[in-house]
Amino acid sequence: MTKTILVVDDKPSVTRLLKDYLTEYDFRVVTARDGREALYVARYEKPDLVLLDIMMPEMDGYEFMRHFRKERNTPVIMLTAKIEETDKVIGLELGADDYVTKPFGMAELVARIRALLRRAYQDTPSNEVLRVGMVSLDRSTRMVMIGARKVQLTPSEFDLMAVLMAAPGQVFSRADLLERLKGNAFENVERTVDTHVRNLRAKVEAGSPDEPQYIQTVYGVGYRFNPEADGTTA
Repeated sequence: MTKTILVVDDKPSVTRLLKDYLTEYDFRVVTARDGREALYVARYEKPDLVLLDIMMPEMDGYEFMRHFRKERNTPVIMLTAKIEETDKVIGLELGADDYVTKPFGMAELVARIRALLRRAYQDTPSNEVLRVGMVSLDRSTRMVMIGARKVQLTPSEFDLMAVLMAAPGQVFSRADLLERLKGNAFENVERTVDTHVRNLRAKVEAGSPDEPQYIQTVYGVGYRFNPEADGTTA
């Protein structure tokens, strides 16, 4: 099935180039000139992935993400000329799944799009369900439930949760998680693991994220999924 890509950039030459190139790879492409228009287009077109510029008038990419993540968990790749690590971390904290710095090679961009789409919409046997206490994670539907509560996760958050839940009690260092996840959003930046863990905790922990019941910090080592979490406070 043809996947729809929403390209958000205020430069017509960029959107035209991306549309022409991605169409050659059998993607359906829709465009928007700024974050405000992109919110409208996303609600109508329901894209499978968003390519999002950061620096735009009216509503920039960061502000778009703040609104968009309240509505959908669609994969997002940020496109930006900024190269500071803090800018990358801000984007990931807001729920972006990957980050490409301009100028970029089109072949690399297509490879990242395909990799992220595979992660987000991969076909997995229906029995691939992980359960720890009251928490269940279904790889086929990419759904996480805590008791009767459904938890909406981005593709990167889901993949991180799956790694931790597959081995409850096992401690993973940040380097271990980077190696297992293989995602470009995690590439060579261990600090981004902390960002995704923080985002996960904000969604799955019923109490204070500073006192996590599920995703625990093992100080000086890394993270683990608590094998004794029973969900009584979830």
